[in-house]
Amino acid sequence: MASIGVLGAGTWGIALARMLSVHGHDVSVWSALPEEIDEYIRTRVNPNLPDMRVPDEVSFTKDIKEICGDKDILLFAVPSVYVRSTAKAAAPYVKAGQIIVDVAKGLEPETLKTMTEVIAEEIDKPGCKYVALSGPTHAEEVAIDMPTCIVSACEDIDVACKVQDIFSNPVMRVYTNTDVKGVEICGALKNVIALAAGISAGLGYGDNARAGLMTRGLVEIKHLGLKMGCREETFSGLAGMGDLIVTATSEHSRNNRCGRLLGQGVSPDEAIRQVGMVVEGVNAIPAALELAERYGVEVPLVSAVAKILDGADARTVANSLMSREKKSELFDPE
Repeated sequence: MASIGVLGAGTWGIALARMLSVHGHDVSVWSALPEEIDEYIRTRVNPNLPDMRVPDEVSFTKDIKEICGDKDILLFAVPSVYVRSTAKAAAPYVKAGQIIVDVAKGLEPETLKTMTEVIAEEIDKPGCKYVALSGPTHAEEVAIDMPTCIVSACEDIDVACKVQDIFSNPVMRVYTNTDVKGVEICGALKNVIALAAGISAGLGYGDNARAGLMTRGLVEIKHLGLKMGCREETFSGLAGMGDLIVTATSEHSRNNRCGRLLGQGVSPDEAIRQVGMVVEGVNAIPAALELAERYGVEVPLVSAVAKILDGADARTVANSLMSREKKSELFDPE
């Protein structure tokens, strides 16, 4: 049995907390929102996961010092825009040598850092190990024990394996990877391509268009990742192709739903409001564009989504993508 502190009580954090508890681990959950903790204590239910009840064995706290104390694993499960502030608040109470697992997917616009890089910068304690846990994993399915595969990524393979052992159970199969940067780039940018797939559906386009967007979107992610020194295998793995498939096709995907609304002519602000939760693809676009410029990588789909979010007509943007200069499918990363 491992002792696990979960920072963040949204759908993903609470689904993982429930899963880990059911399979024998000692789990505590913290939220920056006191009223959220009060509601969990009262109901043991997340309104966005109505088919799941949080086990009585899961404890809740409003004290970030308490959640960080004497834990085998600290699990960061807050939206990407709150990762730095949460890490900064937790830092005084994190012990040296702590294993910190991040499940947020994003890039920080100001620094272009991945989420584990942001956490490491704020925690800054000797011997701490940082793991990106990522893959095709909708909370709605994990919450009801549907089979799921995920990747534990850490430069220290022994730590990646330890996290693999803790999170593995009959309903979650965990693989390992040492390409942390690649796993996190995939996790951030697949959300942008899912927005594009949703926009396509909102415009009334069919399966052909969606398949093309997903395939060429993965090419953009891979081209950028290779220029950044990531491993090629990562992009065809669970964190790359796997996560892109589920995010660009599932009814559970916030990014897909937001994109569909955009394609139907709903304004970006209203689309995000209707989704009702954080749309990480929108947050990732500024950093994605800056990284693409820095590394000299062409990202027409990411750029197209950015234009639509800035107010461009979605159908006009789609037509311009189809009339771009002809090119080969083959690519030389050099």
